[in-house]
Amino acid sequence: MKITDVKTVLLSGPHSNDPYVQNKLRTLRSAAFIEIHTDTDLVGLGETYGGYFFPEAVPEVVEFFKPILIGRDVSNISQLWNDMYHCGNFWCRVGLGVIVLSGIEAALWDLKGKMLGVPVYELLGGRKHDKLLCYASGGGSNYPKSELAAKIDYYLSFGFKAFKLGVGSWTESEGFYVPRFPSEAADFEGDKMEFVRGHVGKDVFVMMDGHMGNHPTFTWNFSIAEAVMKAVEPYDLFFFEEPLHYTDLQGYSQLCKRTSVPIAGGECLTGSCEWQVFADYDAFDIGQPDGSFVGGLGVFMKVASMLENRNRKIATHNAGSGGSLMENIHCTFASPNAAILEACAAYGPLHTEIAGDSFVMEDGMVLPPEKPGLGIVLTEKIKNKYPFVPGSGEFNDVPGKILTT
Repeated sequence: MKITDVKTVLLSGPHSNDPYVQNKLRTLRSAAFIEIHTDTDLVGLGETYGGYFFPEAVPEVVEFFKPILIGRDVSNISQLWNDMYHCGNFWCRVGLGVIVLSGIEAALWDLKGKMLGVPVYELLGGRKHDKLLCYASGGGSNYPKSELAAKIDYYLSFGFKAFKLGVGSWTESEGFYVPRFPSEAADFEGDKMEFVRGHVGKDVFVMMDGHMGNHPTFTWNFSIAEAVMKAVEPYDLFFFEEPLHYTDLQGYSQLCKRTSVPIAGGECLTGSCEWQVFADYDAFDIGQPDGSFVGGLGVFMKVASMLENRNRKIATHNAGSGGSLMENIHCTFASPNAAILEACAAYGPLHTEIAGDSFVMEDGMVLPPEKPGLGIVLTEKIKNKYPFVPGSGEFNDVPGKILTT
């Protein structure tokens, strides 16, 4: 079986069916898929999370790598990845190059899994878990507290036993708020967690997300982050994600040492070399690689291994569409140190129609996928139903460039 063509498919669709998310986000989200065609009827399909941010760039990067794959087979995916990586070595060690390689490589694994008739996690070292705890990723904290309670109840109604809330608050009248001083932040987030624990009790797993560096209004410094950690320590958080900007490597390392709250992060990191620096500094108690962003499923497994070697867990990041979701699920089931994975309570159609029944959650636990490959589909009907809308990618608002879709 030989590769005959490599194509990019860009889509735009409804952002979410979650009423507690869609009222504070854009109506559309974008996605980028890579199809690898062969001289048989088998087609490999993968997604790069880069398509959520800068979809217009993905086809050009895919075209750059395409000649390397034409005429090759999928017997040695590592070699194909190395050839593409080396070809773009000057500009793709981290960043956009490896982000797009994530989708290409995922399509190769999907193709090989279909060819051999096995789920991709079997090709990544075999299944290490019978099931995995899954948390509802809920974005910001909707306020007032009655709205926050309703949001939590909504997620638990889907069967989740765990959920994540953002720092600060979001209200219809005032939009996003994030506390800007240590005492202010400690009081606000401590009060929030006291309310949350009082609402759900002790048997539900709770996480918080700082979104620092990507929060629309403000980025915390170390003093604020440390004050918040002390304030939320009594409430048994599963982890606190991204309390600092990723440029503050030393801050992450120190914060891990100075609080009992497990510090999580890594969704923005790309390439094993960038991850190795954070691992060497013990900058995360729980790493959050994303197989559709970090450089591919193979790089994900390297990152999981380097964290395991330092007695660290992973909590897979999942914020792309249906392809990214399943790529990360396969990686997580192949990782011995996986602690939890991320999903959403009310996915939009770019998730549900592409992942289909491959995503199965029972009693708050995700079950291992059973279909060959990644278990995702991208039909002509789906392509025609969700045509790409230029400018539907995600970015942070700044003067001169404001999100409008």
